[in-house]
Amino acid sequence: MDLALLMFPVLLIAIFAGIPVAYSLMGVSLVFGILRFGDKAVFQFVTKVQDVSGNYVLAALPLFIFMGAMLEKSGIAERLFEVVHLWTRRLPGGLAVGTILMGVIFAAASGVVGATETVIGLLAIPIMMRHNYDKALISGTICSGGSLGTVIPPSVLVVILAPVADVSVGDLFAGILFPGLIMAGLFILYILGRCILDPAAAPYVEPEGPEPALLEKIGKTVIAMVPPVILIFMVLGTILLGWATATEAAACGAVGSIVLTMLYKNFSFGVLVTAFRQTLLITVMVLTILLAGNIFAGVFIASGGLGAMKSVLAAANLGDWGTLALILFLTFLAGFVLDLVSVILIIIPIAIPIIKIMGFDPIWFCILFLVVLQTSYLTPPMAPSIFYLRGISPPEITLGHMYRGVVPFIALEIITLLLVVFFPSLALWLPSQLIGF
Repeated sequence: MDLALLMFPVLLIAIFAGIPVAYSLMGVSLVFGILRFGDKAVFQFVTKVQDVSGNYVLAALPLFIFMGAMLEKSGIAERLFEVVHLWTRRLPGGLAVGTILMGVIFAAASGVVGATETVIGLLAIPIMMRHNYDKALISGTICSGGSLGTVIPPSVLVVILAPVADVSVGDLFAGILFPGLIMAGLFILYILGRCILDPAAAPYVEPEGPEPALLEKIGKTVIAMVPPVILIFMVLGTILLGWATATEAAACGAVGSIVLTMLYKNFSFGVLVTAFRQTLLITVMVLTILLAGNIFAGVFIASGGLGAMKSVLAAANLGDWGTLALILFLTFLAGFVLDLVSVILIIIPIAIPIIKIMGFDPIWFCILFLVVLQTSYLTPPMAPSIFYLRGISPPEITLGHMYRGVVPFIALEIITLLLVVFFPSLALWLPSQLIGF
């Protein structure tokens, strides 16, 4: 048992030494597997390869990634931003509010976090800079709006998390929907309140040209919104209603993204090849880490690591809620140094059996886990969302602006987490209502 517990510190040493996460996981698993089981460890590794390659749910992964890659190039985001701005431009901080709404819509259409932040950032930053918005507010809005792809279905992370946690993808999509929308709503309320109290943070600029008539605004909105709404229903709606599995819905979404790109006249052979290449690279990376994480968890559990962890937690006498808080805190810390997929594959296989023993609902725990992951994704100094922003922002927006800008949004994410902790029905009501479909 003691040998199994040594796997984690050795893994961390390998990662901090600069060895890629997948190779660190595989290398540590190989060494400890041979030390514990000898040549028999090889058979366990082969079994894990078969488990991952035969997992039907994971077939949805490259399809979702392809859908996000195509939507990024379709031109749909530009039209959505213009339409959303029609309705929000007279609000305090209207551009920032519209950016959050764009984050919700694009996250629901693509499910890929990096793509969401990049697309809305490239659209919103120049306009907000031109209108003299506070640079910290710009930074916080782009980072938080882009990160909604973690907790707004159909999140790619959910597709990865569900089979690892042995829960239904549809139930997890349904469970994360309300917390994700609550979080987005809190972001919007904060922006409105901040800009009312401090108008200099988002100076009001009289819209150029006359205000469009109501029917004209509705017409433009319908034209811009119908295609993405249909796409969202094809993917998310069919899963929640039980009409299609995650893989079938992802295939419909992939085809729909190609059709949308054609409709917006941005389709070309080069665009298709670029999307295929991006899909291939991301899928191979994720599946390699996924396989390595499965092998690591298999060796750890077979070596008696789970029993050792239970003994350590029992000796610590933290109680059920204390243990839950510790797991979430370790998840938050891991999110600082590892990519989100790696955190899922290292933490979840160990945490889920413990969570079940303590009597907590695994769907509820997975929602908490995703909210914590998103919070770590946004939290300095290692925040991936800030790294994305640095790649697309002008030099006038400094790292200091970014760090200051995300702090209020981190606080709102913690509030969302506490709401789900104290009101579990926010995560569990919708899955329970959809069981009959």
